[in-house]
Amino acid sequence: MKTTFCPISNKKINENVARGNAIQTVILLVIFALTLSPIVIGFLFIDFLLRGLELSKYSILATLSKRANFLFKIKPHVINAGPKIFAARIGLLFSAIIFVSTLLGWNIIALVFAGIFGFCAFLEGFFAFCIACEIYPFVYKLFYKEEVYS
Repeated sequence: MKTTFCPISNKKINENVARGNAIQTVILLVIFALTLSPIVIGFLFIDFLLRGLELSKYSILATLSKRANFLFKIKPHVINAGPKIFAARIGLLFSAIIFVSTLLGWNIIALVFAGIFGFCAFLEGFFAFCIACEIYPFVYKLFYKEEVYS
């Protein structure tokens, strides 16, 4: 039986800001798919690197999401930051794969990974469904080789 559990952090995050980040990621991935510009993916790589290192105060996407939440008077929904930090690290990995694939001219591979990445970001942005908690038990077992119990 598969058990879902999420990484836990001692930090908190506004889920509405994370959802705004995801929507912006979807938009940037659509722009990438139309242009195949490595600049777009390079920007995403840097932004996910900052968020994955828990330096979101320097993230342009996070700053824009915070301002949009303030402007539209969206109430904060504070949650544990662990799943979002883990998701940012997965986003960093996907951004790196897409970036390298693009530079090597492997456009089909880049577009496939961009599509998967975009789908995950879409689910987060529009439905608050974070794939990170679905993936985390497998990553945990892979690195810790322990059985995950419910």
